[in-house]
Parts: sequence; C-alpha cells; structure tokens
Amino acid sequence: MQLENSFQVGAPPERVFEYLLDINKVVGCVPGAELSEVVDQSTFKGKVKVKVGPITVAYSGTARISERNDTERLATLTAEGRETTGPGSARATAQMHVQTAGEGSLVRITTEYHVAGRVAQFGRGVMEDVSKRLVNDMAKCIQANLEADDPALEDDVAAAVSRSSAAQATVRAAQPVSAFGLLLHLIAVRFRRLFGRGSA
Repeated sequence: MQLENSFQVGAPPERVFEYLLDINKVVGCVPGAELSEVVDQSTFKGKVKVKVGPITVAYSGTARISERNDTERLATLTAEGRETTGPGSARATAQMHVQTAGEGSLVRITTEYHVAGRVAQFGRGVMEDVSKRLVNDMAKCIQANLEADDPALEDDVAAAVSRSSAAQATVRAAQPVSAFGLLLHLIAVRFRRLFGRGSA
C-alpha cells in the first residue's frame, strides 16, 4: 500500500532536511516512537506504538537511511519491525523530498508499506487516517522545534543583549537587563518582519 503526505515548515529547506535526518531529534516528534540504539550514522533500532482502529500495536525493529542526496534534498528510509506481543510484522520504505516553498519549506513523504497480523484487517481508509494523523502531529512538533531554534531569533536576542550591555557600560547606574523588556523587543522585531517588509 502506498500513502502520500506533505507538510510545510517555516524554515529554510537545508535546515529542514538536516533536521529530518537527525534521528535523535526526529524520534521525539514521532508519536509512540522510542529510540533504543544508534548502530551507526544511518542505521537505528527502536520501538513504535501505533493505534489503528480499536487496537494498539507495538513494533520493535530497525530503520536505516538507504539513500541520501543532499543536493536535491532527497532521502529514502527503509524500516522493518515485528510486533512485540504477536506474530505480526511491518515493512516500509519512505521517500522524503524537501522543497522550497515561499520563505519556508514543503516536505513530501511517499510511503510504501506492507503489514501482516492484526493491523492487516483494517482497510486503506483507516490506514490513511492513521498516517495523516501521525504525519500532522510530527509536522507540528518539527515546525515548533525548528522555529524555536531559529538563528534569526537568536540573532535578535544577541543584538538586544549587546545593546543592553553597551547601555550599562555607558551609564554605570543602569538597571539590570529586563527580561520583560527583552521579550517586548523581540515581539516588536517579529511584528516588523511580518508586517513591515513592504514599508520603507
């Protein structure tokens, strides 16, 4: 069975692609996933729990980055796992492509998978719903993490702290840096970036 999913992230494609291939970061954004061992830079072992219909299935297996093209920002991930409490199994191949989308990125994921066991009794519609839910949850987490780690925001903080330090050096009796004032400054910078791009 093949499924196609996509989501947008407000960060440059290069950063998004690098983030998606860092298993230590991504695993925390995959609902029900747990990393148990990093075999090497492209091979990982772990567990994942997935709720399909009325049942929850846990798999233990291995995933590896089988192909990677940094220039095109393309990567293929293959994974195999077996149920931890039953005879079922699952195999999947996911191709990921990160493209430029405006000032951010568009991530497209095409997954080809085969399942055996209890999960196999559910139709394509249920599997698509589960897949979309997982991808949406993962996308929100990845976007939040990337935007929280925005270098532009870090530059704003550094600039604000630098200006505050300079002011303190000039005026010996100056008050300590106000965290509240710093927050207001960053909010103001963000609003100017969002709404002031077209103004002179």
